[in-house]
Order: sequence, then C-alpha cells, then structure tokens
Amino acid sequence: MMRVRGASMREAGIDDGDVVLVDRAVKPSHGHVVVAVVDGEFTVKRLWKRGINLKLQAANPTYPDILPRDGQTVEVWGVVTTAIKSMRV
Repeated sequence: MMRVRGASMREAGIDDGDVVLVDRAVKPSHGHVVVAVVDGEFTVKRLWKRGINLKLQAANPTYPDILPRDGQTVEVWGVVTTAIKSMRV
C-alpha cells in the first residue's frame, strides 16, 4: 500500500491522500495504472507502451507525461489494483 501525494491522476479517480494497493506480481502492460520509479522518485501514472517505446501518462492535463530520456532510470515497480478514497472532512 502507498499513499498518493499530488493530483496528477485525478481524472483516473486517484486523488491526493488516497491509498493505492500495488501488486508487484502483476505484469505491467499498456493501459495499466502503475507505480514507477523515475530517477529514484516514486510516481503513479498510466503506462503507455508500444514495443520498446514507453511513456508514463498523467491523468490530469496540467501535468506533463514522462518520456524517458537517454540516461534516465525508469523502473515500473508495480501495478495499481485498487484505490482507497480519503473521506476527509
């Protein structure tokens, strides 16, 4: 389980403060919401993968997609299977 910080996935129904369940045994594929590690930083994004081409897509138009650059370390760490909503008042 991981707590999400930020609003980059809000249009996918994942908001700041929500908890996501991450399954590291599921093979990530195109369209999955994933937890990735980019240069040592965790991020939650939608995986776009075609052949060897990969990008991590935000579900909020105010956030840029992540397109790996030469020398950048990107590891898909696990697949998000469930989001638990925070019901803060």
